[in-house]
Amino acid sequence: MRITSCGITDVGVKRTNNEDNYLINDELSLFVVCDGMGGHAGGEFASAIAVNTVEEVLQGSTITPEIDAAREEGDVEFARERLRYAVRLAGKRIFEKAAAEPEYHGMGTTCLVLLFDRNNAYLAHVGDSRGYLVRDGRIEQLTEDHSLVNERIRAGLLTPDQARTHKLKNVITRSLGYLEDVEVDIQVRATRRGDKFVLCSDGLSNLVEPADMGETVRAMSPQDACRHLVQLACDRGGDDNITTVIARVDEVG
Repeated sequence: MRITSCGITDVGVKRTNNEDNYLINDELSLFVVCDGMGGHAGGEFASAIAVNTVEEVLQGSTITPEIDAAREEGDVEFARERLRYAVRLAGKRIFEKAAAEPEYHGMGTTCLVLLFDRNNAYLAHVGDSRGYLVRDGRIEQLTEDHSLVNERIRAGLLTPDQARTHKLKNVITRSLGYLEDVEVDIQVRATRRGDKFVLCSDGLSNLVEPADMGETVRAMSPQDACRHLVQLACDRGGDDNITTVIARVDEVG
């Protein structure tokens, strides 16, 4: 596969520090966006632990009994289990650090990981950072927010428009670091030439509608689209840190 990618993170207009972190590892075809929480030291540290741990695991040759068993089931299950282990280990490390050092108590992070392997895209996520796919002129949200307002939307108690301005819109129901272990949502998509995957923190998705996002990504290179989307979020208030990574599939096979 051949992938063209770009990533940008910005502190935004109203914050003084950036708790987001992202990763682009072209050799591994690995892309990560994490949105930390827990104050200046904690959030920034938690998101960095997550990014570094995921890269470390997927660069290495760690084999757990679960990964070994998954390997017997084929390439897809093997990749899926390695990805799950990487994200769960990141959460365990954050939890243990927060428990051991009082200044980091309460820190955590969302985690969104995109891995390309053998013409498949693997997307793992915990929290409310989002993954989108732009294909055939349409944009599709691939992830479902682990958030309180999204649970209320699903229960019919809130509309999406109400959720955008709800006072609890930033309360997430799943994160790395809150508990020692965490459930990780993982999905697998067969890729096509021309697919564009967009990863972003909620500093972007809260301010830029999917339609605007899709139009930008369709019309521009990943580099120009990243810059434009971040600027658009800043122009619309920039009340949070803003991070986006765009990966375009140029060749499959």
